[in-house]
Amino acid sequence: MSTQKPNRPHHGHTQSQGAVKPPSSKLSGGAAKSSAVKRSARDAALDVLIRVEENQSYSNLLLNQVLQKHALERADAGLATELVYGTIGRKNTIDFFLERFVSKGLEKLEPWVRCLLRLSFYQLYYLDRIPDHAVVSEAVNIAKRRGHQGISGMVNGVLRAIIRSKSELQLPAALGDVKRIALGHSHPEWLVRRWIRQLGPELTEQICAANNEPPHVSIRANARHRSRLELLEQLQGSGLSAEASKLAPAGILVQGAGNMALSPGFLMGDFSIQDESSMLVAEALEPRPGMTVLDCCAAPGGKTAHIAEKMDDSGKIWACDLHEHKQKLIADQAERLGLSSIQTLVMDAAKLDEHFAAESFDRILLDAPCSGLGVIRRKPDLKWAKQEAEIDAISDLQYVILSRVHKLLRPGGVLVYSTCTIEHAENAGMVERFLAENGDFELEPLPADSFASVDPAAAASGMVQILPQQFHSDGFFIARLRKRA
Repeated sequence: MSTQKPNRPHHGHTQSQGAVKPPSSKLSGGAAKSSAVKRSARDAALDVLIRVEENQSYSNLLLNQVLQKHALERADAGLATELVYGTIGRKNTIDFFLERFVSKGLEKLEPWVRCLLRLSFYQLYYLDRIPDHAVVSEAVNIAKRRGHQGISGMVNGVLRAIIRSKSELQLPAALGDVKRIALGHSHPEWLVRRWIRQLGPELTEQICAANNEPPHVSIRANARHRSRLELLEQLQGSGLSAEASKLAPAGILVQGAGNMALSPGFLMGDFSIQDESSMLVAEALEPRPGMTVLDCCAAPGGKTAHIAEKMDDSGKIWACDLHEHKQKLIADQAERLGLSSIQTLVMDAAKLDEHFAAESFDRILLDAPCSGLGVIRRKPDLKWAKQEAEIDAISDLQYVILSRVHKLLRPGGVLVYSTCTIEHAENAGMVERFLAENGDFELEPLPADSFASVDPAAAASGMVQILPQQFHSDGFFIARLRKRA
């Protein structure tokens, strides 16, 4: 079987490519054609890849820092972003092929040399729009600047050998489902095996393929400023490619706009940047003006702010988080959006019942700490850093928090439990366990108007699992529980 070759754009997105090799694409506006532009984009990408490799840093956070440091223009920043996420996302497939060209083995190389070879292989094998000779030339120049002539010669030899053998680089035909999917779509075998057990091979392969596609850029209209339709018309009127989300009632998808956090509308509080699946959490909670709401694990505050907007900033929302530095993220969101109903608190969610009186909240949101396996598309390094044993540990923590915070809900109130993972043990399994031990709670249907695009039967049951390939959004789980009056 051949590997699936995506054609990642510099900005925006394309549909995934299912062929052995995708059709050639062109850089927008001829961007990144000069060697100077390519060098800066590749140097930025390499900086991120090295630090992820050496320090297990988060690629998304590092990338923002490095792009600011290099002060790249939009198209160049897009190329650097594509190279970082593509190289990390395809790492085990890239390593599988690279091993045959590196005589002493990849692991014996210095981290920066290994990352440079991966970065270059990604361009040679997965991208058609960059000429092979340009990839080799830039890699050799980087090797000369960072190392010595012997290393640059080795890099040159390896990459030229890859070019000569490119048509022969195919995965073995006789692979079982686990190895075939793990290598074909670059996921760890333990994760593929686990998902096949839960979901079957066909669905697992769809999820793994979707995880390698670039994510949508989605924003949430602030209804206190203007309706989604009004914001959509404004964005389109300014020349942006924007369309209403089919999944989230407040969501808008934007293409080719660069970093939306730098736009005037964001700074003025007209919208927030949030994934479409995540936007459904506040819709499930259905907060109303004047209510008292608890957001247990609130940082960075996107869902908190959405709750406050839906309450028209009338009432009180306690936004809690374990980490003090994250308190500022929540406060900054509230300030940007002009929300005064949000009160922040630094506290372990498992101890909130020691701070607040029992039955003192109308609504509780527990967006629980989780394995994060629904957001691999946005954080590709997560799939390589995560260990299977961590899932059991995080499930235990989720249950501890859930079994304590539910006491803070008044009779008749609603508790929404959500995660950004697709793991049964952390999702439906967690809710079923909770209900079995707490007879005063019951599942109730999710709001039909807000969940119209989701499986109607699932929404009616009170629990929905959104998978990454369904709407090209994050994998997410949402359950709505009511405490009997």
